Amino acid sequence: MATTTDRQAARGGYGPVFRVREFRYVFAAHLLSVLGIVVAEISLTVLVFRATGSPLMSALAFALGFLPYALGGTLLAPLADRHPARRVLTACDLLCAGCAAVMVLPGTPVGALLALRAAMAFVAPLFQGTRNASLGDVLGTGDAFVLGRSLMRMVAQSAQLLGFGLGGLLLTVLAPRAALGLTAAGFLCSALLLRCGTRARPARGSAGAGAGAGAVGGAARTSPLAGMRAVLGDRRLRALTLLFWLPPVFTVVPEALLAPYADAIGAGTAALGVMMCALPIGTITGELWAGSTLGPAARARLVAPLAAACLLPLLVYAVRPGVPVVLAALLAVGLAHAHTLGLDQWYVDAVPEELRGRAMTLLGTGLMTLQGVGMALAGLAAEFVPVHLVVVGAAGIGTVVVLLLLAELRSATRASGPRSETGHIAK
Repeated sequence: MATTTDRQAARGGYGPVFRVREFRYVFAAHLLSVLGIVVAEISLTVLVFRATGSPLMSALAFALGFLPYALGGTLLAPLADRHPARRVLTACDLLCAGCAAVMVLPGTPVGALLALRAAMAFVAPLFQGTRNASLGDVLGTGDAFVLGRSLMRMVAQSAQLLGFGLGGLLLTVLAPRAALGLTAAGFLCSALLLRCGTRARPARGSAGAGAGAGAVGGAARTSPLAGMRAVLGDRRLRALTLLFWLPPVFTVVPEALLAPYADAIGAGTAALGVMMCALPIGTITGELWAGSTLGPAARARLVAPLAAACLLPLLVYAVRPGVPVVLAALLAVGLAHAHTLGLDQWYVDAVPEELRGRAMTLLGTGLMTLQGVGMALAGLAAEFVPVHLVVVGAAGIGTVVVLLLLAELRSATRASGPRSETGHIAK
């Protein structure tokens, strides 16, 4: 049964979602958290380089925003359903605020700075998974949930486009440690918004949290591995998870190799900067279009064709195109990301409520980790094969992988019973 917010969202795009008071608080907190992380990344990189003079240590300061992600997401995922969402979210924000505050202290050594950044990254997947799962409580699990998730992703993509530029400007007027003070303040404000602006709800994994709780929920709470088996043990849910995880492994290849490709075709740094913006701009545009103009049924129908075609524009790399063609190809890949909105609905429908926090945490963990793996493999392949052929190979292999996953999802869906055109189980 669709909620009032779901029906309004279907008619009015993103606007009705912002009319939900709790969501406005969650959205504002998300914006502050993202900006805080961006400022921390650029400030800490500059601070470590000035302290050590080492490019390696400076790069490590940036990489520590990603390296602990897999470990934190795997070990902390049970907490997403074991404790009330508001408590988990505010605790994570307060921990990050404390880490940033210690970074501000003049006597904090470089080793401690790196450890504190790793601690912030360690809890990031738990925070993100819990927040994404809590959107189901705030907005329901229908179309409003899908649009809320889309808005959160667009904020993150926009931060990639604007955040580092604004952070660089900020460091022209503030010392890096002072800028880290703004990060601490941002996390504190985020914690306050979540604590005061969202309702206290019981943990999803507690007794009586839902009709589906029981043996599966109990098993999922015993250990991280047991929870992972509970989430990935369902055939349809496993196929959906892999559809989120694996395509980005191939999508990041042209991004990871843009610098050497630009050098190979004689493009300058200005052209490189423009090309680096193309994929995120396409992604934001695609999501805005799908969320604003299409209803749930139309988005569901687009999942398979857009997912199957999303990597095909990269085949133009076979002729070593110039900057305009590369821009068009990357924009097209980003636009095809609109299929994620339909995939989001299918995913939340497939996940038992008592495992939603665990599932969302693992989903984000796998996504971030495998994107890093994709970048590393792309760089390794480019040591032996021309860059443009690496991109073509990624497009071809990735398309085959997506087609196999779509076939598996179709088979698993048929085995689980008939469904409506939006992905809901038909009644």
